[in-house]
Amino acid sequence: MITSLPASTPLSEVAEDVQRVEALGFDCVHVSETVRDPFGVCALALEHSSFITVRTSMVVAFARSPMVTAYAAWELARFSGGRFQLGVATQVRGNIVGRFSMPWTDPAAQLRDYVASLRAIFAAFADEQSLDHHGSHYTFTRLQPYFNPGPIDAAPPAIWTGGVNRRMCTLAGAVADGFVAHPTSSHPAVLREYVLPALADGAARQGRTDGGPALVVVPRVISGRDEAAVAAARDEFRSELAFLYSTPAYQRTLKLFGLDEIAQRLSDRARRKEWSALADVLTDDVVSQLVPQGTYAQLPDVLASRYDGICDGISLDAPSDPADDDQFAAMLERVKAIPARVT
Repeated sequence: MITSLPASTPLSEVAEDVQRVEALGFDCVHVSETVRDPFGVCALALEHSSFITVRTSMVVAFARSPMVTAYAAWELARFSGGRFQLGVATQVRGNIVGRFSMPWTDPAAQLRDYVASLRAIFAAFADEQSLDHHGSHYTFTRLQPYFNPGPIDAAPPAIWTGGVNRRMCTLAGAVADGFVAHPTSSHPAVLREYVLPALADGAARQGRTDGGPALVVVPRVISGRDEAAVAAARDEFRSELAFLYSTPAYQRTLKLFGLDEIAQRLSDRARRKEWSALADVLTDDVVSQLVPQGTYAQLPDVLASRYDGICDGISLDAPSDPADDDQFAAMLERVKAIPARVT
């Protein structure tokens, strides 16, 4: 079971928050890259936890050289005894070019080479050997012993990717250790129709015999201690959900369910910057189609009915009210019993 540290979590609160999610029973915590450098957050999370895996989800790959990313990931793996995993993704052109002032060419091909570069660098670190990688976007031919951090008492960090379109899913099937499905691609219908076939296709093309990457879904569950809490959470979450689905690239689920009119209305309002009116488009019935919801007592059965046998992990948000922690922890134990997929 996976959770995410909120992007707004200040460094001063990382230790307390990661200890809480570890106590709740989560196996892994995701650290995003939005308003803070993710590696600093990961270092604090690893320092103040005992067994939980800490994974970036996701580092903006194209904002950094693979060598810079490799140094950070290697040191966190060393520091944690292997509890760190590296998630890398492309972001979108507007952010790479406008926010990071970096070039944008062929993102799928570049990410493939980025992952290959990381693996070549990790191998050079582990064996204390020279580096000789020549790829489509990156070339690494120099790593003097002075700059080689040397082996660690753990396996190289697992490399995860994420994405939405078929090319990114196929790429993950070919080269990634794991894949984190976008919230708008985490509905079981979308997984079966698009994500799982693309992962399998990529793995087959690459000739993988390990079953391909692990799959984590992020369904953005609506839950609470009772029906009133669920209703309140639904109303609070409606605006965020509407904003997500106002982006054409994320409307696959809506169109799969024949909700093309809803998709168009959301896009039209977003284009007119009518942000406060987006939530009105999503009725309770539509929200129920898009995301799982239920009380803590109901949620394990709700999630099992959707995800039994089709994923390897489910990401849930920790309760906002610590008074719910005991109920939530008991629910989480039941969710952990949902069978993972067989590859």
